Amino acid sequence: MKTSLRKNSGFTLLEIMLVVLIIGLLIGIGVQMMGNKVDQARVVRARADIVQFKTGLLMYQSGNRTLPTTEQGLKALLVKPDGARNWNQQLESANSLIDPWGKEYQYVQPGVHNPKGYDVFSFGPDMLPNTTDDIGNWPEASGE
Repeated sequence: MKTSLRKNSGFTLLEIMLVVLIIGLLIGIGVQMMGNKVDQARVVRARADIVQFKTGLLMYQSGNRTLPTTEQGLKALLVKPDGARNWNQQLESANSLIDPWGKEYQYVQPGVHNPKGYDVFSFGPDMLPNTTDDIGNWPEASGE
């Protein structure tokens, strides 16, 4: 007598659905954990950009014996403003003037927080002026 034992090969629909569910859960947990890191990375980038602006403004001031005016703004580090004598380009592109949240960095001279110098800052994650999450070149502008 011939008995045929047929082995089932492959996966059942239930097994495949279970694997897809587990992968979905792992991706969801990963995205949730990374969300906070992305926000932190934006704050760190904004702080680094502000340090770069401070260096560029120091170079501008050393060559011209004055800081750019508020009207000239940070664009004076990218494009030679009228009246600049010993000017060197300090930024690579106009994209350097945009903060991690898509808004333009702000420059005020003389500054509100630094009346003997200048303020350079980002409105931060909420993109609103004069809030606690502003990130700038003054000590209390923590951005956290």
